[in-house]
Amino acid sequence: MRALIPEKLHDQLTARIQLDHPEHAHQADRILAQTLAFLLACAANPGLGLAPSKIVDVGWHTLILYTREYAEICQRIAGRMIHHRPDDDTADIGSCSPATRVGATVEAIRAAGLPVDVELWIPTSECSQCYAGCVDDPSGG
Repeated sequence: MRALIPEKLHDQLTARIQLDHPEHAHQADRILAQTLAFLLACAANPGLGLAPSKIVDVGWHTLILYTREYAEICQRIAGRMIHHRPDDDTADIGSCSPATRVGATVEAIRAAGLPVDVELWIPTSECSQCYAGCVDDPSGG
């Protein structure tokens, strides 16, 4: 995963995660790695409405703050922007629960031959980010 982004950007992103989310500072590198795996799974599976876990979403939000770099990564790996939006309108993503989408995302990451850090995807206290419900925009927009 580290080869997907320049070292300088990696360092900026992990530092930003540590600063903005001190409770996850010790996991910043792992969060970023799983965020990149998530984006690769989204790139390979357009339209499925894959969803990150709550902690992986921290990495996605952090990466999106670097808009130019994020847009370039999306273009390079997917040939399109991988949009982030809450799943307020469930008609666009079907009737799958957030936990089901997170499970599908883990399977998509595994199917791509990428490592899954299970602790970041299925923490013991909760199985998904049901309260937020962020997903890859399934419209492919």
